[in-house]
Amino acid sequence: MKPRSFSVFVTFLALMSSAQAQPSYAAPPPSGVVVADAAARRAAYEQRIDEVLNWRAGLYDPANPPTLNQANIPIYLQRGERIAECNARVIEMMSDPGSGPFWMFPCVAIAFTGRDVLSPEARQSIRDAWRTRQIRGDTENHFVMYFASLYLMSELYPNEPGDTWYNGRSSEENLTESRAFLLDWMNLTTTVGQGEFNATHYIGEYAIPMLYLATWAKDPEMRQRGRMMLDWLFAELATVTLDGVLRGPNSRTDEGSVIERWNALASFFSWLLFDNTPPTKSYGGWGTYFALEAKNYRVPEVIYRIAVDRDGDYVQRDRARVRRRWRYSEELSPPVYKTNYLRRDYAVGSTRGGQLDPIQAHAWDVTWAEADPRGKHNTMFSLHPLSSGRVMQMYFTAYPEPWIKAVTFEGKPSYDSPDKVVGSSPYEQVFQDLDTIIALYAIPEGTRFPHINGFFSKDLQDVTEDESGWIFARGGDTYLAYRPLAPYYWIPYLHYDGGWAKVQQDLGGRLLTSPHLHNGTIVQAAAADEFESFAAFQSAMRALPLTFTLDPVPSVQMTTLRGKQVDFTFDQLPVVDGKPVDYSQWKLFEGPHLNAEVGGRKLTITHGKLRRVLDFNTLTISDSVTTR
Repeated sequence: MKPRSFSVFVTFLALMSSAQAQPSYAAPPPSGVVVADAAARRAAYEQRIDEVLNWRAGLYDPANPPTLNQANIPIYLQRGERIAECNARVIEMMSDPGSGPFWMFPCVAIAFTGRDVLSPEARQSIRDAWRTRQIRGDTENHFVMYFASLYLMSELYPNEPGDTWYNGRSSEENLTESRAFLLDWMNLTTTVGQGEFNATHYIGEYAIPMLYLATWAKDPEMRQRGRMMLDWLFAELATVTLDGVLRGPNSRTDEGSVIERWNALASFFSWLLFDNTPPTKSYGGWGTYFALEAKNYRVPEVIYRIAVDRDGDYVQRDRARVRRRWRYSEELSPPVYKTNYLRRDYAVGSTRGGQLDPIQAHAWDVTWAEADPRGKHNTMFSLHPLSSGRVMQMYFTAYPEPWIKAVTFEGKPSYDSPDKVVGSSPYEQVFQDLDTIIALYAIPEGTRFPHINGFFSKDLQDVTEDESGWIFARGGDTYLAYRPLAPYYWIPYLHYDGGWAKVQQDLGGRLLTSPHLHNGTIVQAAAADEFESFAAFQSAMRALPLTFTLDPVPSVQMTTLRGKQVDFTFDQLPVVDGKPVDYSQWKLFEGPHLNAEVGGRKLTITHGKLRRVLDFNTLTISDSVTTR
């Protein structure tokens, strides 16, 4: 984030944190029971939308004009209320406009909700603000917000010359460039996957622009594309959540939501669309902007059912792509292979490891269900806490001198901390088979932070360091077995509470820290009701054949709790029951609910007899009910 857009963002968050009580935040968690009646479900959805908008509008204090801002002005304009106050405040804000996508899309919301109710002077102030410099940003979500905003504003102000726009291009030139980018991004997403996949917070930065396109674009093709991309995004969200809570793996996450899995903007969308988890504080901040036009989108029945109506275990194998690399790589965006195994009591998810995002990736975890996830650190994982200027240069085009320290002042305070729990590493490789995870580490000499950290939650119970080498624990109704492959010691887990925090807090929990270059972690999960007792689970784990070596590279041979024979060696393909895993055959989506071919631009969404097909080749949506 650049300075001016950053200040707008911080001001917005400060106003959010001073919020009056929001009804659903402190209420008992939703039941998660399927609402079969579509009309009743729609009415409850609109009630949740109104709850968000009423809460946000209620933050305006007439005695404190700055509390009338980009987040609640569109609500008042949409309702036809406080128009004179909105006029004055818009003119004031536009006299000192921000820059970048985090300023642009809220401005778009004001421009479109106010196009028929704001005064000519206020509308002209918005138009004049778009003469000033706008910064595009440098990440996928920045690009989508930027070009969606520019597209809509170019449609709103057609046939205007380049000297009326910040970039010197005419309305038609801006429209052409923006459309080309948006179509290219949609094509990439529907053929080889997103770069910012399963993002805990950044899902909003995609969903909001797509909703605005679906609502306000003049071109019916772009409106259709917006609707289809919303279905695409929310279908994937539905498949990778546990009772509405998004787990790993994640292309981007942060210190809060990587340990408290519920505490992310993704939970706002689960609450709003599926009503199967509580909303986060202040509705995730950006949730207000989605709620503004959310009544123009209805989540399809089949996606709702995937999220809420589950009657068995399933495996979903998908592909995505690594964020674009600019240096030190033979590929611009290498493929990412994701595995998710969902059960009633827990879920296991992973990528193959390696360098994903330079700062905020999360390669794998086991997350167990909690009846009320608020405040619960219901997850287990390990990582190599890499800090690297070379990696920064791989993904960013800025001058290298400020790295590494500069990134810790831009919303990622833990990046250069040896005890961090967020990040990916080229020296980690991961394999998952159902509810077994093997993570291997081969860290070169001289690497900054030459150790691995394993996260042990404050909410674990019955943690037992067994003489066999396994560490047993219970999370909710899930039994967990964690096997470090090298000696370790314990340190307290210390937490940065927010992106700009400078001081760490002790929230409970521990890190298993193992200071060995060649290393590894094995985690096995199981439902408690599979065994007569916790002791019986431990006995079953001790009895499993397991051998491993750490030199010359880490290598594990084991029989999993599910009877699979796994042989996994660093820098080699994993072998299961004597057969190497062939990642080249993986589809874009493959599972009982989502299926798509790489390069196909078509997603089939299935639940029971319900089927919806999103076909970006023909820009069509087709629904059917099978007779089986």
